[in-house]
Amino acid sequence: MTTTSATVIATGSDCRDAFRAAYQNRYTWDPGFSGYSGRCIWLQGERSVEGTFHVGSDLKAKVEGVSDPEVEKAFASQLWEVCIHRVRRTFEQTHSENTFTAGDCTDEGLEVIIGGKGEGDKYRIKNDVVTMVHRHIHGTVVTIHTESTTDTGNGYLSRCYTSQYSDPASGEARGGMNRFTDTFVPVSEGGAWVLSERTIRTDACADSPASEQTFRFVDLTSA
Repeated sequence: MTTTSATVIATGSDCRDAFRAAYQNRYTWDPGFSGYSGRCIWLQGERSVEGTFHVGSDLKAKVEGVSDPEVEKAFASQLWEVCIHRVRRTFEQTHSENTFTAGDCTDEGLEVIIGGKGEGDKYRIKNDVVTMVHRHIHGTVVTIHTESTTDTGNGYLSRCYTSQYSDPASGEARGGMNRFTDTFVPVSEGGAWVLSERTIRTDACADSPASEQTFRFVDLTSA
């Protein structure tokens, strides 16, 4: 047996309610989200590339004025990733076809084993936070460990976390582990919380050396 969210959950039992509590504790944007804009800055070593961006109420990002097409693509990718995780979908919309079975418990939290449509996926939850994600996505597996969070007062956002892609059959790593540090701020007083800075440190893997890059989103204004 283990205790999570003040509820004792026996190994092998249904833990849908405990997982739902953690899922619903994630920070998402209100349905009336209007969008925001600002300047974007990419830093790597001595290099610095700047531009402007706009995220619409449709959660689509547009990046302009960036001289390097690869950096422009990277800005767009980071903004897309932020937006996709801020979409508010009910637990039933996302997980109605899944089952949730309690596994073991570690310092990282209670293991949640998924059956049904998402069979093969696993999570860990602790204090109404999803601390680990292990999901099969488009022929690969991504494993994310969340080490610290930001409390918005209306749900949590991951602050420090790692992300590793691997082969679903062999478990072999695909690329180096990424270590993220995210800073979120309200775009205006009482407004939506948005990403203001993300640093990504990537471990060396095969022929790819270790690297570090930082994305900054500044002069933020609501649409």
